[in-house]
This record gives sequence, structure tokens and C-alpha cells, in this order.
Amino acid sequence: MKKYTVQKSPFVFPTTDGKLIEEHFGNATNKDSNISIAHMIAPPKWSEPFQTPKFDEYTYIIKGKKQFIIDDVTVILEAGQSIKINKNTRVQYSNPFDADCEYLAICLPAFSIDLVNRED
Repeated sequence: MKKYTVQKSPFVFPTTDGKLIEEHFGNATNKDSNISIAHMIAPPKWSEPFQTPKFDEYTYIIKGKKQFIIDDVTVILEAGQSIKINKNTRVQYSNPFDADCEYLAICLPAFSIDLVNRED
């Protein structure tokens, strides 16, 4: 029995906002609902609506900057910094800056559109 998995072709989510989402492990890629690991590139001026996910989300910034509005606190992370946002926390993710933001996102349990609870 093989004791490892090499991911050479992540699932690329179709988006309409210019954001690149490559899920290496998770619901869409290998049907693992326990964890998702995704490589992302958020273009300048990108943002998502507020959401209150039912998963913990860890973010590690590789390049650029990313803004998080957590409840009513604004946090800006730069390359080499990371954050954990606990499940059931209202958050908005954005890149209001002038350069791409490249980052890794890890969700426990795995990201699912049914668990993200985005506001309209």
C-alpha cells in the first residue's frame, strides 16, 4: 500500500474575479473533507463578501499583502506572515493593494461552499 500522495495536478476552481485558486488537497481534488490546502493568487483590488465560515482557516502569505477584516478589526499581512482565523468568525478577505498577493490557505475541515456562509 502506498503511504504518500504526490499532487501534480491540483483542481483549479473557475472564478470570475481574476483570482487563481488551485486546490492541492480537499473536497474538489481528492474528496477529503477533513482538510483543504490551496495555493492562491489574488489580483490587485480583489475582494470577497463578508463570510462566517464553519472551518478554521490558516493563511500564509508568500508574496504581496492581504487584508483581513475580522469582525471590526483590520489586519494586513505581508510576505512571510501567517494568521489563523477561527471557525464561526465573521471575516472579509481582500487585496486592496497594487500588486498580486500569493498565499497558501489551509482549511480544517476542508473548504466547502456549504460551510463558507458568504453574505450577499
